[in-house]
Amino acid sequence: MSDVETLKAEVKKLSSRAVALKMDLHDLAEDLPVNWQSILDVAQKTYSTYETLETKRAELKQLEA
Repeated sequence: MSDVETLKAEVKKLSSRAVALKMDLHDLAEDLPVNWQSILDVAQKTYSTYETLETKRAELKQLEA
């Protein structure tokens, strides 16, 4: 598999994970004040995943250019 194909697969996996975390954060917000203690943990995981996704998308764009 080429670097581009590998990176595309990684971006796809990260994108799915990011959407799932976004929904977890949304569900958590809807249920407040229940489980308020987990806000920082869920938010940090979501932030980190989207940050990584953005970086990988930029790498993929460079490889495809």
